[in-house]
Amino acid sequence: VGYELYQDMLEEALAKMRAGELPDSDDDGKWSPQINLGLPVLIPGTYVADLDVRLGLYRRLSSFNSKKELEGFAAELHDRFGKPPAEVENLLRVVMIKSMCRRANIAKLDGGPKGATLRFHNDRFPDPEGLLTWIGGQNALAKVKGTKLIVRRDWADNEQKIKGAYAIARDLAKVAEKETSASEVS
Repeated sequence: VGYELYQDMLEEALAKMRAGELPDSDDDGKWSPQINLGLPVLIPGTYVADLDVRLGLYRRLSSFNSKKELEGFAAELHDRFGKPPAEVENLLRVVMIKSMCRRANIAKLDGGPKGATLRFHNDRFPDPEGLLTWIGGQNALAKVKGTKLIVRRDWADNEQKIKGAYAIARDLAKVAEKETSASEVS
């Protein structure tokens, strides 16, 4: 495959990923949550010019599981390439949201100015009772509709949208992990 064709294929795959069009891979039990907040989330060529270096950074990013790893990565980016642009800051924050979504068994999170719509991996949440309790504590701002969880919020800007999506994923991860801890004790 020539370099130009490879670059075109890569751009097409990234566009599909951003649009949430690539299916989850369940072949080996690993899956990746899809996060769509309507924000640019990428490492632009103007920030890291070398394509191979950018791809390596993306690969490393995909393996992070903790906030500490992500903070170290952000510091490294700053040291190597200078102050990250907004797209990179968004990318780092979305990776953290993805980590929380994985812990909460959230397969897809779509966020907009009026809140978020979530789908759980294999349409299952580890603690259905805990989920119902969480929904009940949302003052009628959360409801289940079919196989989706709809959480209404008023997010005036992208900053609120990112923080709100993270808070929802974090709260649901706490609920999911309580069930996991309880079942391990039993």
